[in-house]
Amino acid sequence: MFRSVSSPGSRCLPLAVLACWSLSFPHALLAQNPPSPTPAATAPAANPASTAKPVAGAEQDAKEVSSQDTPATFKVRVNNVLVRVVVRDSHGKVVSNLKKEDFQLYDGKKLQTITSFATETPTKHAIPLSTSPVPGSSSAEADPLAVRAATLPQRFVSMVFDDVHMSMQDAVFVRDSATRFFGALAPSDRVAMYTTSGQLTQDFTDDRSLLAKALLGIVARPLTQHNSSDCPDMTYYEADLIANKNDLQALAVATDETLQCAFNGDARMQAAAQSLAQAAAQRAVSEGDNETQYAYRHLEEIVRRMTSLPGQRILVLVSPGFIPSTLQYEASQMVDRATRANLVINTIDARGLYTPDMMGDIANPPNDGVRTAGYKSMYRVVAQSAQQDVLAELADGTGGTFYHNRNDVDEAMREAGAAPAVSYVLVFSPQNLKFDGRFHTLRVALTAKEKFNIQARHGYFAPRSAADSAEVAKEEIQEALFSQEEVHDIPVDLQTQYFKKDEAEARLAVLTHLDVKGIRFRKASDRNNDQLTIVTGIFDENGQYVTGVQKIIDMKLRDTTYERLSRSGLTVKSSFDVKPGTYLVRLVVRDAEGAQMAARNGAVVIPY
Repeated sequence: MFRSVSSPGSRCLPLAVLACWSLSFPHALLAQNPPSPTPAATAPAANPASTAKPVAGAEQDAKEVSSQDTPATFKVRVNNVLVRVVVRDSHGKVVSNLKKEDFQLYDGKKLQTITSFATETPTKHAIPLSTSPVPGSSSAEADPLAVRAATLPQRFVSMVFDDVHMSMQDAVFVRDSATRFFGALAPSDRVAMYTTSGQLTQDFTDDRSLLAKALLGIVARPLTQHNSSDCPDMTYYEADLIANKNDLQALAVATDETLQCAFNGDARMQAAAQSLAQAAAQRAVSEGDNETQYAYRHLEEIVRRMTSLPGQRILVLVSPGFIPSTLQYEASQMVDRATRANLVINTIDARGLYTPDMMGDIANPPNDGVRTAGYKSMYRVVAQSAQQDVLAELADGTGGTFYHNRNDVDEAMREAGAAPAVSYVLVFSPQNLKFDGRFHTLRVALTAKEKFNIQARHGYFAPRSAADSAEVAKEEIQEALFSQEEVHDIPVDLQTQYFKKDEAEARLAVLTHLDVKGIRFRKASDRNNDQLTIVTGIFDENGQYVTGVQKIIDMKLRDTTYERLSRSGLTVKSSFDVKPGTYLVRLVVRDAEGAQMAARNGAVVIPY
């Protein structure tokens, strides 16, 4: 049987219909050399949509509207910086009635012009499933109750447990809390579980039993073992003071400790003790940096994975914190990468409600000497406090929330995994931006006098070099594809149809209808020239990318053809072989001459 699912406002099929080609590409997506198009006259007979007879003018259109297998060269759109803002009142309630004129955005000390403004809510990206029965089909299949309409995902939550820095006590605590958190998830939520060691990976799912099973794998997995019986007993914080900050007092404390434990307090060995202390500091810094870099690498992989999800994206990092020291740039890059991907990072202190422990780990008690005990206790207290700074930075910089000093970690997880009731997206274009990789500070203010709490990123990094124009356009299309944002620079309608071959296979057709009058052509002689890149992505009910196609359309229209297509529009068809199920269809169109973009969402349910 053949069924059609149309997006709201779709038009009748236009005169010119271009056949499709199938291109299976992974998350890298946009092929450098897409396959040659299949001419409409030779399209496979198994595809119902491609067997239609050509209408009048189609042969002439084929000479003026053609596909080519070389990448397009795009004009580069301006460098845009996106700033997601959450505003709360003094009681912590989200402020939901603000407008563009209520905000001021500063790059450094310069007030910027907000070029784009949007208000987002958790339900903004809801995609209705609309499948109408075909006359003449069996009553079982025509009955809407027979359609297994799984809820399409709207939010993706990555629960990331920092097992590299956790103690076993932390791991047990957060494991118990997460068990209660999973029971409060909504049907449209998809949750994944990862660890910074990379030893645990549970991809996005709505199956709570899989999540509960994965949760059992959360244990402490430090890369190095700290032993308080070492001589000297060097923590990362103390080593950082010595090796990176040239703190003479910390060096003196470590030297005295080494003198006592290695040389029985023999003052003649002062120089040797200092050398041993400095070597121990360098070793501890190297081990600590390796652990932090290891955790960062896995966090980057998770952020990169989440950029390919078509919806709201939240990363919840559960960690006791760590001291980034010389790796501050990596933390800032993480904030920048997450913000560019519209990804909010909420952080939870895995230690819960704690008081500074002057005596260190009870399972591995320190062996402080009388002369250094006071200093060593002070370092432990300061280090425990400093660990949380990076968690606060990751949350604050991406518009998230840092949950700390609380024992109801399950409630913190519930709050952290939920999207804010309302958030605001501000976009501006930096003026005279230099490609020097320099960090630019950002500040968001309100024009009103109310004392609201503003959560937004605090800066961004300028590019280190001017990117190739084609690469910039390619990345822009890819980012748009893995989103649920709708863009309407170009008037585009989306229509989906499917034909069931048998119980296990179906043919899904995606029809892209373009209003030619909304495209900016370049006039040369008697031709109207432009080039379109049309990318279609198919995602399953868990947000997993299934397949997609890319099509590049060259248009060199004579005036008579342009006038006719201005009345009828242009339709491009892409076809996919899929299994029965629920799918999200994401369509992105970009033109070369005007550097304009359109992005649309569609949903289709193919019954089993």
